[in-house]
Amino acid sequence: YWAWPEVDWSGQRGDLHALQLVFGRPTGRCATTNGPLFAQIDAENVWRWQDRTEIVRERAIIRAWRATAQGRLLDLEFHFTALREPVLLARRGTNAYGGLNIRLAAAKDQRIYKHMALPDAKPRPGWADLSGIFPGAASPAGVSILQNMANPDYPGDWIEYPELNWLQPTFPAAGTRFTLRPGRTLVLRFRLWIHPGATPAISNGTDQWQAANSLFSPPALT
Repeated sequence: YWAWPEVDWSGQRGDLHALQLVFGRPTGRCATTNGPLFAQIDAENVWRWQDRTEIVRERAIIRAWRATAQGRLLDLEFHFTALREPVLLARRGTNAYGGLNIRLAAAKDQRIYKHMALPDAKPRPGWADLSGIFPGAASPAGVSILQNMANPDYPGDWIEYPELNWLQPTFPAAGTRFTLRPGRTLVLRFRLWIHPGATPAISNGTDQWQAANSLFSPPALT
């Protein structure tokens, strides 16, 4: 799921993560696509302050590609636009969790691996992986999270809570608050690679990251 624990609006602070003061609600506008290559959901939500005043319009596009021997790819694209006044987003305490959250079932031999190229690398791949032997399985599997370098504040810090099987690329940058403004849309993109086997080789993960940076352009929601 995706949420921010510090949401500031009109001089108040709510918590979309813990459902305090601000709530994300579906509008009922949802388009689905199904075909031989992928299935997609394109849905609209609004954030409501005290579950009444609409302050942010959110669009979520989730595209699941057909599985192959190498696994399955999921593309995630999120759009956020303030509707009335500026809305500020921040991580917990501005330096902990916030943004896209990935929490899996408990796994035997769990391993969390984070890869970030050196700052002077061009391009600079940023991806991470959580793998293990999950309940009911005899062999390891995992999911790689691939950040898109077009995301503001790229690369986002990696936050992990191994005891919760939790790994996430955070947004915004530590020590900052990102301002959503009316008429200006924030877009965040990620790709998940659900793969058989344990942590992929660095070269394989980097190849997947490079492919992830040519994410789809979804059709307009009608």
